[in-house]
Amino acid sequence: MKKVITYGTFDLFHEGHYKLLERAKALGDYLIVGVTTEHFDEARGKINVVDPIMERIEHVKKTGFADEIIVEDHEGQKIEDVQKYGVDIFVEGSDWEGHFDYMRAFCEVVYLERTPNISSTLKRKSRFRLVRIGIVGTGRIAPRFMSEAKYVSGVLIPCCYNPEKASGELFSKLHDVRAYSQSFEEFLDQVDAIYVASPHETHYGYAKQAILKKKHVLCEKPMTFTYKAAKELYDLAAENKVVLMEGIKAAYCLGFQQMINIAKSGRIGEIRDVEACFSRLVREDSRELNDGTYGGAFLEFGGYPLLPIFKLFGTEYDSISIDSILDKKGIDLYTKIQLRYPGGMATAKTGIGVKSEGQLVIAGTKGYILAPSPWWLTKHFDVRYEDPDIVEHYEPAFQGDGLRYEISEFINQINGTRGRTYKLTAEESIGMAKVVERFMKQRSEAKSGKHKGKAGSGKG
Repeated sequence: MKKVITYGTFDLFHEGHYKLLERAKALGDYLIVGVTTEHFDEARGKINVVDPIMERIEHVKKTGFADEIIVEDHEGQKIEDVQKYGVDIFVEGSDWEGHFDYMRAFCEVVYLERTPNISSTLKRKSRFRLVRIGIVGTGRIAPRFMSEAKYVSGVLIPCCYNPEKASGELFSKLHDVRAYSQSFEEFLDQVDAIYVASPHETHYGYAKQAILKKKHVLCEKPMTFTYKAAKELYDLAAENKVVLMEGIKAAYCLGFQQMINIAKSGRIGEIRDVEACFSRLVREDSRELNDGTYGGAFLEFGGYPLLPIFKLFGTEYDSISIDSILDKKGIDLYTKIQLRYPGGMATAKTGIGVKSEGQLVIAGTKGYILAPSPWWLTKHFDVRYEDPDIVEHYEPAFQGDGLRYEISEFINQINGTRGRTYKLTAEESIGMAKVVERFMKQRSEAKSGKHKGKAGSGKG
């Protein structure tokens, strides 16, 4: 008798789960299905699981494919189970291709292709549903989204869109999703929501089209280049009753939220200064260094250092000054933004051709918070005081590259399980667009010769 084993969370049980079990069963005579516990899911980085384990086991049982159901609750159990039950074939979905190759030392390993274009679920709940997300743009961040989405319950990615057909088709082959390159409207008809990861200048147009079709939108930064456009999108989202989120992933990481809450709690007294820097040297052939209109340090990274400033001081500042070091093409290699508030000040720095210490310092009247680079992932931070011997060290939970927390928040907002959003508000996102607009205007003036060697500075 040929024995087959497979594992999964099987949360919000859907057609894809059903077909995987059906095909796994067809590979042998006896199918063993391991269902993971909530605690093990959390330990391996999967978040947002909705159904309790007994309900998930019952869903697997009702398919009729499982001859035996076991519970997976610890690391290393897969090897133990293969040996214990005399398993011949280990099965997983193709989105885990290569991840379990180590199991080949114990049995045959088969990766089954995922079910494309899933349009319905076998079971839906009144408050929770699977959300079909289509990816717009198939560049460097799209594969990361695919990889991180695997760890968020309630997500299906059936398709992608890229007007450059070759790029879309390559992504389609690598990730088992259907690619669209001509009709954006047809693409939108296949999904409930979109993730916009296309070039900066296309964000507003794609987001607006999707919102008008009543699709939820998660959009990479910068979402727009003007205050007016950002305000328009959020107003349209409210009018069409859909979720609109800007993808600044630091806002959704657990550690960043904890750090901001500690700062606001009064632990370091009244906050007087915030200094945040994000610099990353990029390749000479990168888009950032070659797109004279939409490239540069600030448009690529500016949302990150502005985030803690707006979180702690708000979006209504007394004055702002923007200074940049430009290259011969007029692209900012390094930009420093200084904001003045009643009783406080802040500095946001970004660089692609200048490297600086990428830390975040929040200074207060009783102490300060130091988050070292990369602070935007907030894997650890310190609260420090006048006495150097008193240091409160924090190492909050962090999994993957942080993108899964952003995706999880998007799904929870769509399903209405998190209440009013506070991690990155519409006001904060619109406030960032206002700074982007000022930056673009000043850089344009600098390139036209009104300012020499810098993008300019101004007040108000």
